[in-house]
Amino acid sequence: MKIRIPATSANLGPGFDSCGIALSQYLNIEVLEEAKEWKIVHTLGSDIPSDSTNLLIQTALKLAPDLSPKVLKMTSDIPLARGLGSSSSVIVGGIELANRLGNLNLSQKEKVQIATEMEGHPDNVAPAICGDFVVASYVDGQVYSVKHHFPLCDVIAYIPDVHLLTSESRSVLPASIPYKEAVQASSIANVMIAAILNGNLPLAGLMMEKDRWHEAYRKKLVPHLDQIRNLSQKIGAYGAFLSGAGPTVLILTPEEKTDQMVQELEKLPISAAINVMSIDQEGIQVF
Repeated sequence: MKIRIPATSANLGPGFDSCGIALSQYLNIEVLEEAKEWKIVHTLGSDIPSDSTNLLIQTALKLAPDLSPKVLKMTSDIPLARGLGSSSSVIVGGIELANRLGNLNLSQKEKVQIATEMEGHPDNVAPAICGDFVVASYVDGQVYSVKHHFPLCDVIAYIPDVHLLTSESRSVLPASIPYKEAVQASSIANVMIAAILNGNLPLAGLMMEKDRWHEAYRKKLVPHLDQIRNLSQKIGAYGAFLSGAGPTVLILTPEEKTDQMVQELEKLPISAAINVMSIDQEGIQVF
């Protein structure tokens, strides 16, 4: 059995802790054989446990404590601690591992609920499970979510060679913002979502760059955001925004603008990977 979970990008600017998209980079988990103890074969670095302390197995055992140990193989092209849902993909993978090996017969809705409770918010786990574009809320312990087709475009990820932990990125956010400002922030998010549903990426991208919830507070941690945004506006991309808590920046582009955008990004004096992706429409897959 093989399980494939897509990378994700959360927030999309003003859709803070609510909006997310699934992307065409993946965490792959393969069940190899029975074992006396859990073992994960991987080449992801010494920081990632190879035994039952791994988040994948810890998640699975929370749902199905009596699972018999297996040897698993884990491969991933989702970079760690860069704002592309690496930890969320592992949680989603652990839930699916328990679901399949423990015959839990979980519905998609139940998987989203469980993953959100574990992660704390739905904006990464929901698109990882459902695929495509998902808007979700987590209020009073209940998750409500809607999946919709995201308009066709290329997604360029500018991934700096530095880690930025979500906890660090969250620490710079204010405890509250003035009511009037919150109303403005909410209206920007509403227009962005409506534009996506209407297939209007130029308007959606414009709203993504007007976020009032988090990007202004995080700019000092990601000084390259403004540089990339200026480049994207000059070239004619739809919009650029922080992916999750950063430091990755996503740029949505028409296909004909992608090569030019990549060439300009390569000139920036920052050590970074530049990946051209598409929207993953399927979410988690089991083969």
